[in-house]
Amino acid sequence: MNALRIMLLCAGLWAMPVLAQETDTNRPPETRAGYTNRAEFWQAVETTRSNCIQNRRIICGRIVRMLPGGLVVDSGYTNLMRQPLESSWLIPGTAEARREPNLVERNEPDCPCIGLVYLTDLPKSRRAKPKLYDYVVLEGFPAGHFTYKSVGTVQHTVRHYSANLAVAVRTDVKAAAPLIK
Repeated sequence: MNALRIMLLCAGLWAMPVLAQETDTNRPPETRAGYTNRAEFWQAVETTRSNCIQNRRIICGRIVRMLPGGLVVDSGYTNLMRQPLESSWLIPGTAEARREPNLVERNEPDCPCIGLVYLTDLPKSRRAKPKLYDYVVLEGFPAGHFTYKSVGTVQHTVRHYSANLAVAVRTDVKAAAPLIK
């Protein structure tokens, strides 16, 4: 069991639920519903982690909406990834930035993300507090989709990215648990 804990710490998954025994009835509900044993659960965790790393994107864009759980960002401002702006994840809205008109998102790790995205799990900082129309440049890991209301009953569904790999993996594993039997 100690080797498993060390592996989790190294993988950044220390917050994932640890199962004591296959026959233990105190397992978390999300693992009881979809996985029949520990090996299947940890295989799903590792597969999800690999997918999150493979599909990570650089979120570089303007904050267009601030929600209690995160930010809606219009991503695709690739010229934000330049000196001296690259020293911080949060860039004031007064910085000069523009979108490339014909930019297409590639299906490669660390390529710039294009379009509206929901970004959560921002870095903690005492002095860097995001404001509306500021810019962000962060590596984001896919964590599903997010739906929010913009005006009245108009709903938008956008891609959800987390700036924290462990949180993205945990979100995806919880979402997939009822689907896997």
